[in-house]
Amino acid sequence: MAMLISYLQFPFVQYALIVGVLIALCSSLLGVTLVLKRFSFIGDGLSHVAFGAMAIAGILHLSNDMLFVMPVTVICAILLLRAGQNARIKGDAAIAMISVGALAVGYLLLNLFSTSTNLSGDVCSTLFGSTSILTLTMTEVWLCVILSILVVAIFLLFYNRIFAVTFDEDFARASGTRVEACNLLIAAVIAVIIVLAMNLVGSLLISALIIFPAMSAMRLFRSFKAVTVCSAALSVCCALLGILISILAGTPVGSTIVAVDIAAFLIFCVIAKLQGGMKQ
Repeated sequence: MAMLISYLQFPFVQYALIVGVLIALCSSLLGVTLVLKRFSFIGDGLSHVAFGAMAIAGILHLSNDMLFVMPVTVICAILLLRAGQNARIKGDAAIAMISVGALAVGYLLLNLFSTSTNLSGDVCSTLFGSTSILTLTMTEVWLCVILSILVVAIFLLFYNRIFAVTFDEDFARASGTRVEACNLLIAAVIAVIIVLAMNLVGSLLISALIIFPAMSAMRLFRSFKAVTVCSAALSVCCALLGILISILAGTPVGSTIVAVDIAAFLIFCVIAKLQGGMKQ
């Protein structure tokens, strides 16, 4: 405990906790919608796209790669959604083509043009979020805070429409909801979350932040609101615990957070099974 208190006095640890909580909260809010709509795989695809965009930004020596990575990821999110509605290219095939292509091209470009002396370390940090969460600047923290507030505000403002589109697009369309526009909004917000989460868990583990809290909450609750609230609370707690364990134990931040999410999911499964046995 004394060691933990001493670590919490360092600004980089405080920044990591603030960003970790905000990213976990944003990921969990729309994670329930993605899981119910069976779009959870879009997070994995967009994370690979973000990696490719980040590689290009690094080669171009951009002072703020977020200005390049964010628009590219948002555009690809919209393209993935459009491609998924194409009869010739199924949604899963479009995801595979764009995500694997972006990952391969990004790594190839890094090998060909990167001037870094530790290329493997840079790639590992980007893919798994090894140390980037502990090297955040004040500018990056404020950017994360502003974008997180924007994501939460959009979710609350369009909650009823997101709820309608999640469960029945035909009924939502009949009731006057612009389903296509709502889906595009969801895709764009997810792209923003993906780019933010790369600093926390890396591009290969982002889907875990989206899927595990939502799946855990669904073990115990049935209503959309209850699942969303539980998912958000669980995601925040797992992120906090994962970051603290990582700092104390010296383990990779992203992998530790995902391990805590997995443990929480297993605990929720056991609780759900016990509740089912008691009802019987």
